[in-house]
Amino acid sequence: MAFWNRATKAQTFSLDAVRTDGWFERIGEGIASFQALCEIVGERFVAFSLITGAKITALSVDRRMLDNSLVDFVVGGEGEGTTEEEVQRLTLGEFRRRLVAALLADEPHGPLPQRETDIEALQLHIGVRYLLLAPLYGYSLRTLKVEGGKSVVHLLHDGVELSLDLETLRLRLRAHIREELDRVSSGNRGVIDLSRVAEAEAATERKDYARVKQLLGAWPAPLAIFLRTPDGQMLALEARSSIARGLALLGSAYSQLGEVDMAEEVFRLAVQYAQDGGMAGEVFRRMGEALLNQGRPGESIAALRRAINLGASGGTTWPLLARAFLARRRYVAALICVREALNHGVTEASLQEEQRALEAALGPALEAFRARVGAKLAPLWGGFAALTRTEAETRGGRRKAQRASKIAAHTPWSSPTHPSYCCSSWPGLSRW
Repeated sequence: MAFWNRATKAQTFSLDAVRTDGWFERIGEGIASFQALCEIVGERFVAFSLITGAKITALSVDRRMLDNSLVDFVVGGEGEGTTEEEVQRLTLGEFRRRLVAALLADEPHGPLPQRETDIEALQLHIGVRYLLLAPLYGYSLRTLKVEGGKSVVHLLHDGVELSLDLETLRLRLRAHIREELDRVSSGNRGVIDLSRVAEAEAATERKDYARVKQLLGAWPAPLAIFLRTPDGQMLALEARSSIARGLALLGSAYSQLGEVDMAEEVFRLAVQYAQDGGMAGEVFRRMGEALLNQGRPGESIAALRRAINLGASGGTTWPLLARAFLARRRYVAALICVREALNHGVTEASLQEEQRALEAALGPALEAFRARVGAKLAPLWGGFAALTRTEAETRGGRRKAQRASKIAAHTPWSSPTHPSYCCSSWPGLSRW
């Protein structure tokens, strides 16, 4: 409904009839290969092609450098009966630049609308391309207010109410388009540039996870495709390890940024590249840490056990495994993990929280356990039933040391990395 304010000579038009919220998603629902096309070309650029009338007819993917993929398209045609002369072919990078140039070109705008029922006048005044671009960037147009020859659009942007004059809205949308091209251009400049891994590691140490995403966020799609090629299967071990390390860093960054689904996809791909190589342990460690931080300690235990078995750093993995077992109330397992962490050089101060939790949970049984087994446990696979030879001799001679060695040799389940490990057979601790 149009409202006319005689005092201010202002007229307000509802934009319900011309608002295009959700148009892109609705188109995607009816096209089988739509999601695959968006993953390669870019979701926004597929939308740009629809807005400009550039219909993609074929796509030849370059798995090494995505920007060099070839895009066949026709402009303004219906697709049927088009001749070879009408079909144009550009690299993906050039195709994206062509789309952006078309959207940034000047577009004549219609005169001020006179009545709300004239929907075409409203569309021409705002600009059809801007009506279609707005929802892509979270703008939901509500009303148009015309006063003194000036048009002001009232809208919601990501749920926040705003009022922008029409030209400012157009400038904002054009700026978003430029940013989109800049983003993919910087991201695809050497899509699988392994030199970025070192920079991503430095950013991770600074906890600058947004920077890690910016550096490596373009990796998953081409790497998933590349892995299925003969070249991907024959990739050298060193390159595989570097890729796996980069993907593990990216997975951790996604997890820290709250993008859980993307983190899981990236970790899954990292595992495929790492296989059982030198980086596999670190990949599983980061996966376990991400799961633990997401409040999924049960799932993290399996990943962290796998990390230990694949040679991950004990100083960083055992404390995480201790936290996971504590969260699952597997206190004896957590105790062993704390001891293993200490054996791997972790300081007592950094494990105070875990030790306090164990003391509170186990109470007197913990002291009895320490008195019988010793304050310091044997290394991994010795099990908590084992005493070191030195400790045993100090506490009662060689016979105790020999007995402890026999117990340890026959109790592989006493290691927290063993699949059957869950509780202790020691008196006073079995209930835990």
